[in-house]
Amino acid sequence: MPTGELRRPGEIIWTIVVAAGAGTRFGGPKQFESLGDRRVIDWSVAVARESSDGVVVVLPPQDAVREGGVAGGATRSESVRRGLAAVPQNATIVCVHDAARPFANEDDFRRVIAAVANGADGAVPAIPVADTIKVVDDTGQVMRTPPRGSLRAVQTPQAFRAEVLHRAHAEQGEGTDDAALVEALGGKVVVVDGDMLNRKITTRDDLDWARIQQSGH
Repeated sequence: MPTGELRRPGEIIWTIVVAAGAGTRFGGPKQFESLGDRRVIDWSVAVARESSDGVVVVLPPQDAVREGGVAGGATRSESVRRGLAAVPQNATIVCVHDAARPFANEDDFRRVIAAVANGADGAVPAIPVADTIKVVDDTGQVMRTPPRGSLRAVQTPQAFRAEVLHRAHAEQGEGTDDAALVEALGGKVVVVDGDMLNRKITTRDDLDWARIQQSGH
């Protein structure tokens, strides 16, 4: 059960942990790779359980029964929708967290939950972008260079008012993250402070980095 500031009067908080990817860029299902004495997915589910009233884990269909979760779909958005269907109707705030971010902590959850409890439709953790970003067309030609000061690299967990997330998924189809669906709906999504250690494991190098970080604690 969530404690302290995570427990908001009148709020029922559930988290969907998205772990249904095939890990194409990684070369396999990275969520089941070992990280210290646990797997990557186990770290992510553990912090979600500490931060929420309940957790739904969305997994590859062939692993769902074994792992006690919900079978995912062909896309990330479809997987989230399947997880959302398993969240109790009385949930008031729903967080969505990528299993491939094993170093998210309770403070990350606390910040996004607080922002939604205080009136936002959605909240995402993010960190400033250090590199210059170029917008290019299909041929590789640079179209523009957006000012770096206005750019943020977004992480998970992301938190949403439950009814807004349900409506966004019912009406908006596919998105690179759930915040994009809520934004397209016209919802108010705010950014809160992210954490540099909350890095997504995408490649083998990322996993090597994570193992070094974990072994140092």
